[in-house]
Amino acid sequence: MSIFSQLSDLLGAYQRRDPAARGKLEIFLLYPGVHAVLWHRIAHWLYVHKHFFLARWVSQHARRKTGIEIHPGAKIGRRLVIDHGMGIVIGETAEIGDDCLIYHGVTLGGTGKDQGKRHPTIGNNVLISCGAKVLGPFRVGDNARIAANAVVLSEVPEDATAVGIPAQIVRIAGRTTHYADDVDQTSVRNPTLERLAALSDRLDLVEQILDEAYMKEKG
Repeated sequence: MSIFSQLSDLLGAYQRRDPAARGKLEIFLLYPGVHAVLWHRIAHWLYVHKHFFLARWVSQHARRKTGIEIHPGAKIGRRLVIDHGMGIVIGETAEIGDDCLIYHGVTLGGTGKDQGKRHPTIGNNVLISCGAKVLGPFRVGDNARIAANAVVLSEVPEDATAVGIPAQIVRIAGRTTHYADDVDQTSVRNPTLERLAALSDRLDLVEQILDEAYMKEKG
């Protein structure tokens, strides 16, 4: 596929996934996510050919222009849509598949404890919502969904939805797990908060029983 076909493919992906997009020319000229990916293609080519200083210079130039930081060593597939994009950080050994959608504030980073492969591998058609942090050298499976502000520290299966801090799987292939009854990207339940609420209710019940027992003994 020629570079112009790839560009048209990318702009078409923005048109399909962004209801505010009015046309390919507007997307090409004004969308920072497009610019960040195009600059990254250049930086990654330089990086692969061992022009590390130039590669880093290009990536830092893109960061200043777009607010999106992609290490030149990262591998990015086709039709990546970056919505808004400000504050996104993608590490050196991160890999992103085709047809992914990433919102602002996302980090594909490391834990500081790993050597070699330090950053996550993102499958195809993955959605990562705003503010989510995916940290470590594990895989996020195809068609997975990561909710806003989730902190993902371990592997996410294909077709799964991950929610919470640390993230837990609340749905796989349309079937909910025992953590929640129903989950979507606009109304997700945090399983950790649900458990804390349940513990709080049980503590209130225990205190009530103890108070009643004390009053009976005293009376």
